[in-house]
Amino acid sequence: MTQKHSIVVAGGGSTFTPGIIGMLLDNLDRFPLRKIKLYDNDEKRQEVIGKALEILLKERHPEIDFVYTTDPKEGFTDVDFVLAQLRVGKYEMRDRDEKVPLKHGCIGQETCGPGGLAYGMRSIGGVLEILDYMEEYSPEAWMLNYSNPAAIVAEATRRLRPDSKIINICDMPIDLMYKMADMVGLKEWQELDFSYYGLNHFGWFTEITDKKGNDLMPQIKEHVSVNGFADGIGTSQHLDPSWVETFTKAKDVYALDPETIPNTYLKYYFYPDFVMEHTDPEHTRVDEVREGREKDVFGFCQNIIDKGTAEGVEIELDAHATYIVDLAIALAENTKERFLLIVENNGAIPNFDPTAMVEIPCLVGKNGIERINQGYIPQFQKGLMEQQVSVEKLVVEAWVEGSYQKMWQALTLSATVPSAKVAKELLDDLIEANKGYWPELN
Repeated sequence: MTQKHSIVVAGGGSTFTPGIIGMLLDNLDRFPLRKIKLYDNDEKRQEVIGKALEILLKERHPEIDFVYTTDPKEGFTDVDFVLAQLRVGKYEMRDRDEKVPLKHGCIGQETCGPGGLAYGMRSIGGVLEILDYMEEYSPEAWMLNYSNPAAIVAEATRRLRPDSKIINICDMPIDLMYKMADMVGLKEWQELDFSYYGLNHFGWFTEITDKKGNDLMPQIKEHVSVNGFADGIGTSQHLDPSWVETFTKAKDVYALDPETIPNTYLKYYFYPDFVMEHTDPEHTRVDEVREGREKDVFGFCQNIIDKGTAEGVEIELDAHATYIVDLAIALAENTKERFLLIVENNGAIPNFDPTAMVEIPCLVGKNGIERINQGYIPQFQKGLMEQQVSVEKLVVEAWVEGSYQKMWQALTLSATVPSAKVAKELLDDLIEANKGYWPELN
C-alpha cells in the first residue's frame, strides 16, 4: 500500500492555500495524506482560511487530520513535506516594493528590479527560519519552496544551508507551457517535452515537442510572434489587465531572439520604458490583487464559515498546486519525472558560473534531483544572465554582511536602474520603507 503522507503549508494564511489544499485532495489517489497542517505567524489571517478548510475536510475527508497553528513545534513535527509560500511583510510591504521605485522613475514589480531586491532582503530570513524549523522537528522532510523572489531565496539557501533538503521551484514557466499546449491543441502541459535555461523569471525555452518527438516550436513561434502568449490563455477568462498586457508584450520580448521562446518577465528588463508608460503609480499590481484575488478568496472562505458547511462549494485549483503535487509524488515514489527547478548550475550550462542558481530541467526521485545538461548558451543570454546573477549574489552578500555598499552595487548593476545616483537614492528610501524587516546595513 502507498504510504500516507503528512504535509504542512508554511504561509497558511496565503490566498493560494485553498487552491493547494484543493489540488492535494483532488489527487489523494496518487498522493494519499494522513495529515494536513497550516502554519503562519499571522494568526488572524490564517484563522479565516483555517476555519473554512477545517469545515471542508471534516465533511469530505474526515480521515485526514487537520490543524492550523502559529506554534512552530506543532506545525513542523511529524511532517514529510513542507510547502513554503511565504510573503514576509504581506501586501503592505508589496505595496512599498511596487510604489517606492516608481517615485524614482524605475519599474515597480514584486520580483523584478528594485522591488524584487527589497523583497529578497525580507524573504531570506523568513525562508531560513522555516527551513530551520523543519530540520529541528522533522529532519527527514523535504521543503518545496516557492516563496518569492525565488532566485534570491535560492541563492541564500545555497550559500547558507547547502546541505538542506530544499527544492526551489516556480510555476511561471509551467503557466506558459499550459498556454503553449493550448496553442497546439493539447490539454495539459505534461503533454509537452521541453528544454529551458535561465534564472528564475529570466529564461528561455529552446525546444518544445510532443511526447512523440514532433517539433512544436515553429507553430508556437508563429503564435508568439503575433500575439505573445495572449492567444494561449485558453479558458482563463478573468485575468487581471496587467497580466493580459504582460502576455501580449511577450511578442516584443520574443523578437530579440526568435530562436527561443522567452519567459514573460523579461519584459521588465528589455522594455522598462514601456512598463513605466503603462503603469499607474497610484494603482499597481498589488491593488489588483487586493481588489481581486484577496477579496475573492477570503470572501469564499468566510462564506463557508458563515454557512457552517462547504456543501456545493468547489475550490478553484491553482496551476502551481498541480506542480507541487507532482513534485512531491516524484520525491516520494521515485518517478524520475522531469521538472523545471532552480538549482546550482554545477556544469549544467558549461559556459556559465558553476555556483549560479539556474532554472533548468531536472529529473526528480527519492534521492533528490539530477540536472539535465543544457549545453553552451549564446552570448546574448549569457551576458544578460551574468549581469542578473551578479545582482542576486550581491543582494545575498548584502544580507549576510549587513553591507550598504553591496546593496548599492546590486541596485546599480540591475538593468532596471539607470544610474548609481538613482540606485543610492532608491536604497535610502527602501531602507526607510523596510525598517524592521531588513538587517541593519552599514
